[in-house]
This record gives sequence, C-alpha cells and structure tokens, in this order.
Amino acid sequence: MALPPEALPLTGIVVADFSRVLAGPLATMTLADLGARVIKIERPGEGDDTRHWGPPFSPTGSTYFESVNRNKESIELDLTTDADRAVAIAIASNADILVENFKPGGAASLGLGYDELSVLNPGLIYASISGFGSGRGAELPGYDFIVQAVGGLMRITGDPDGPPTKSGLSLVDLSAGYVSSIAILSGIHRARRDGTGCD
Repeated sequence: MALPPEALPLTGIVVADFSRVLAGPLATMTLADLGARVIKIERPGEGDDTRHWGPPFSPTGSTYFESVNRNKESIELDLTTDADRAVAIAIASNADILVENFKPGGAASLGLGYDELSVLNPGLIYASISGFGSGRGAELPGYDFIVQAVGGLMRITGDPDGPPTKSGLSLVDLSAGYVSSIAILSGIHRARRDGTGCD
C-alpha cells in the first residue's frame, strides 16, 4: 500500500536539481520518490539532453528521460543571463539540497558553487557529481563509457579475445546516482543533528 505524500520521509525537503543525463537525475529522482520536492533546472528550448534520446519514445516524450525524472517540477532558466541566474541562485538559496554535475568549476563560474551559496544558505547540502573529481583527470568528460574505459571495466566485459567492450548498462552512472543519494541522505542526518550544511 502506497504511503500518502505527507507520510513520505523527505516530505518538506526541497532539492534544487542542476543535474542532467543519468547519475544526477537518478539521485534526485530517488529523493523525489522519498517525498522531496525536486525543482529541475533545464536549458530553455532544449532541456535535459535525454529529453531527445530515443527511440523508444512514449506519448509524452523520451522514455530514457522519463525513467529518471519522475515526480519532479521543471523550470527553464538560461544560466548565461543575469536575470535567470538570479532566479537560480534564489532557488538554491531556499533549498535544503543542491545537486549539480557541471564540468569542474562550472557551477562556481555561475555563482552556484558551494562557497558562494553556503554564505546565503549555511544549511545547504551540496552534492557535486563528476566523472573524475577536481584533481588529475578532471578535464576528461565524465561520461559513463569514458570512466568504464579509464577504470578498466571494459577490459573485463565482452569476448576475452576481442576489443574492450562497454557494459550493456551504464553501471558507473547508475552506481554514482545511488551512492550520491546515500551521501545526500547522510547530509540530511548531519544537518538535522548539527544544524550545518555540507558539500
């Protein structure tokens, strides 16, 4: 039997979702399924990349997009404009959680980095998802198949006498999404215990 919305454990939690494609959206969908209000920020006229990925398509759009973006609100904001960036900062300043997967340094360049936002919102739980962090290799695109190749997963997949092969599922992105949601839930516990945010 499904719980009523007000009985879900994250009811009252607000998430500013600046992520796209798979890992970040999976993490924020998990939070939405647990009752959080997730506000997904998308590019005007384009939205999340996966809105256009298919087939298959359902009557309402890309099934890929729909598979990791249920239970969310969506707003289109052009983060290259001052007016829309101000709206995005206001959303983040009033959120409990922010999730982003910009290229390293991208969020900060828009005024959406943890250092900037934690001044406005000291209790903010800030989750930054990237393929290779901020150290060596940070300049590499954080796509699942690249991480599979660099990490050696492709070497143990497919025909042992053939070329390296990508796993049939986006295992790295799926794992990153679930691990991120666990880390965020830990951040919620810490914030309630100590009254402080974290990144």
